[in-house]
Amino acid sequence: MLSHYFGTDLYDQFENLDKHTQWGIDFLERYSKFVKERLEIEQTYAKQLRNLVKKYCPKRSKDDEPRFSSCVSFYSILNELNDYAGQREVVAEEMGHKVYGELMRYSQDLKSERKQHLQEGRKAQQYLDQCWKQMDNSKKKFERECKEAEKSQISYDRLDNDINATKSEVEKAKSQLYLRTHSADESKNEYAAQLQNFNGEQWKHFNVAIPQIFKNLQDMDERRTVKLGETYRSFADVERRVVPIISKCLEGMVTAAKAVDQRKDSAIVVESFKSGFEPPGDYPFEDYSQNLSRTGSDNTISTPKNEGGVKPDPKHSISKTAKNKLWLFGKKPKVRDLSSVDTNTFSHCFKSILIHLPPEQRRKRLQARIDELSKELQKEVDQRDALNKMKDVYEKNPQMGDPQSLQPKISETMCNMEKLRSEIHKNESWLSEVEGKVSTRGDRRPSADVNHHAPHGRESPEGSYTDVPNQEHRSPPHQPDPRQAHQPDEFDDEFDDDDPLPVIGHCKALYSFNGQNEGTLLMKENEVLYIIEEDKGDGWTRARKQSGEEGYVPTSYVEIAMEKNSKGAVTYI
Repeated sequence: MLSHYFGTDLYDQFENLDKHTQWGIDFLERYSKFVKERLEIEQTYAKQLRNLVKKYCPKRSKDDEPRFSSCVSFYSILNELNDYAGQREVVAEEMGHKVYGELMRYSQDLKSERKQHLQEGRKAQQYLDQCWKQMDNSKKKFERECKEAEKSQISYDRLDNDINATKSEVEKAKSQLYLRTHSADESKNEYAAQLQNFNGEQWKHFNVAIPQIFKNLQDMDERRTVKLGETYRSFADVERRVVPIISKCLEGMVTAAKAVDQRKDSAIVVESFKSGFEPPGDYPFEDYSQNLSRTGSDNTISTPKNEGGVKPDPKHSISKTAKNKLWLFGKKPKVRDLSSVDTNTFSHCFKSILIHLPPEQRRKRLQARIDELSKELQKEVDQRDALNKMKDVYEKNPQMGDPQSLQPKISETMCNMEKLRSEIHKNESWLSEVEGKVSTRGDRRPSADVNHHAPHGRESPEGSYTDVPNQEHRSPPHQPDPRQAHQPDEFDDEFDDDDPLPVIGHCKALYSFNGQNEGTLLMKENEVLYIIEEDKGDGWTRARKQSGEEGYVPTSYVEIAMEKNSKGAVTYI
């Protein structure tokens, strides 16, 4: 390949080289702008991906952790997508530092270098122009002197040949001719010297100065081209370096997709909602015509009577309340949110939740509570052991600390351990009772439903709802049936203890109420009471007086203000 040089091949193209080098810098800056916009696209893309992941993967508590394989796989895909977004951020960051930043710094250096070389070229051109101007001035002066000498020569010849001219005139013309001739000779010598000097400077200009300057411009332009090639490669390398990690993210998404198991999800659904109740038995035929007299000629079909006049077995009679307890199509009772309940009232609220759960769900909830308490107990045990070790170290090395300063903390830890052990024992006893009930539920329920009639229109203690519509009209106040007031069943008794229910709000009596029926509470107009249990749709609210007396009052007789969580916000009803 032939070599091409700016200095020898383009010695007379200074202006074009000026334009070319400026175009090169403009192209470099244009590519820099392209890289900047590309990395901004990457940053925006990564930000949008992270916002998308955040939108569909909100913060959740431990109880809200997904269990279905489809949900777990989806959240795994979101995690992989979040990592993918991180790699896009890496691409943007690397492009910003290794490509865009480097191009901007190099562009500034290139501008300074180009300016310096062009200034040197302009100086050389100005010096050559100055030499040419001096030579041209000396040439013009020599030309003028020669013309003046020729005129003097003609005047002298004319006077010398004129017989009428005086000697003095001839001598004067001769002297003038001499002066002009001498000036012409001096101008000639000066012009010759200036011409020689200009030719020398011109040779240096086109053979030394300009080639060197143009060579520097050529080196600068070639380095610019090489730099562009390097940044092109860096631009691709930045993308290529994250490809393996992005591939792992995509492989993780495929693995998460393969982990979806429909059988496992179905099993989780069964375990989550399995009640443990026995399916309802057949409804017996109740013959109301047994007391009617019949004749021998009566051909109507009669139902055979029970031998000995025995009434149908009450075990085969299923009450309305028992039917509703199955929750087949009924509404599951609302469970109070315990996220805002303090530690002292958690146990009682936990028991109240268990009352509204079916046997199988009670067993699972109790087992989970026991496991949680066991973990807390283990933490307290580890903390006690650590404090005892620290106390031993302090006793052996008193300069490290006072052993007695740890005693309050040790005592507090021991107290917490006793409380947790007591709570675990209490829950284990409940669990054993519930497990016994689950095994005998099919035999005990019919008799229990006959002997314990659930109040009409009220949620039963087991957590079911009856079919009577809720009382919605409260003005003018109408006193509900006192028989609808809460009647505890056998499972309530198992969890009754001395712990009072927590206060969830307060109310003000709009009217007086005598409270003569069992379970109701006497109140006077404008009296303020504490709310410890909301109206469950039967028109009764459980309240407590400041003296500690508890009972049910008609919801339509009071103005209620319920507290939300523990932040002090109040909702008026």
